[in-house]
Amino acid sequence: MPASSTTPDTTISTSTSRSADGSRTSPTEQVVLLDDRAVAIGTVDKAEVHTTSTPLHLAFSVHVRDPATGRVLMTRRALGKKTWPGVWTNAFCGHPMPGEAMPAAIARRAAQELHLSADALSAPVPVLPDFRYRAVDAGGIVENEVCPVHVVDLLIDRADLPAPQTSEVMDVAWARWEDVCATAASLPHLLSPWLVLQAAQPDLSRALAG
Repeated sequence: MPASSTTPDTTISTSTSRSADGSRTSPTEQVVLLDDRAVAIGTVDKAEVHTTSTPLHLAFSVHVRDPATGRVLMTRRALGKKTWPGVWTNAFCGHPMPGEAMPAAIARRAAQELHLSADALSAPVPVLPDFRYRAVDAGGIVENEVCPVHVVDLLIDRADLPAPQTSEVMDVAWARWEDVCATAASLPHLLSPWLVLQAAQPDLSRALAG
């Protein structure tokens, strides 16, 4: 079923957790839960959503292209990540919060993961707006997402790319999209399962192939 690229609410929502003595702690990120038609049905703390029975929820994937060379940014997931630690994947992913427009969510996550300011990237183009997948990692944790896939161009020299947030990304590399697709076909265990599935989509290859 088609997936909406924005959430239906009008206000960004966070929850405030409490410590054992009842005092307030910092707000926690919320993600949007979906029914099988990709309609929003509720929210849950991001820290709690990924389990062995993860409910369907809204996310996004972003591919960053260097227009000067046609290469795409690959990132290696930090070893502390809950799912698929240490594998290579697309530039970054994330979850829009309730009421947060997709472009705003993408800009927020680009800053959090890659320390990229909003003016370092072009406006996101939804190339696979209906992408959806479910995957189970070696530890049994499930990803279950409606995950529109976007492409953005890097608007700064790639030599000026900031160092990423080390709790999210342990390494970065620039690659030809054709080589990413070849790796996805021959050595899929080196890549995130969502990237493997995305690499098989002709519309994305047309957008990214140099």
